[in-house]
Amino acid sequence: MASRLKELYDTKIRAELKKQLGYKNDMQLPKLEKIVLNMGVGEAATDKKKLEAAVKDMTAIAGQKVVITKAKKSLANFKLKEGMQIGCKVTLRRDRMYDFLDRLINVAMPRIRDFRGLNGKSFDGKGNYAFGIKEQIIFPEIDFDKIDNIRGMDIIICTTANNDKDAKALLAAFNFPFYN
Repeated sequence: MASRLKELYDTKIRAELKKQLGYKNDMQLPKLEKIVLNMGVGEAATDKKKLEAAVKDMTAIAGQKVVITKAKKSLANFKLKEGMQIGCKVTLRRDRMYDFLDRLINVAMPRIRDFRGLNGKSFDGKGNYAFGIKEQIIFPEIDFDKIDNIRGMDIIICTTANNDKDAKALLAAFNFPFYN
């Protein structure tokens, strides 16, 4: 079964974007490629249980297995050794990506305290959008009573757009809450 946002993209958003951006061919239209979730766990250097809890939380949020990230260099200031486990990440594609985006926009973001929208200028110049959230508890999959720490995460939305204007138009069509 296709997700709700995928059907919305196929039925309405593509036609709107074609008119708005002035493309003649459907293959030129921007579309979502993947969403990457990343959670750095600095305390993992001293306490392995912190990383296990972060992996459990991210697995619940993403709905698929996460990859544990390791330090690339040794840094004495942070008590890091090369190869030490320091975080986790997951890449979502296809239906899981659309389902996650749907939950993020319609369920999680309205639960953020004092939320006024996301900065519309956080694009990288190649059509990708990155932002961070401060608390993983905004997702309904996380049981508030069972968490040990409040952790933030980075969310990167990768699109096939060639520029920021097209990518912003695509995300705005999905009702992404930009404030500028």
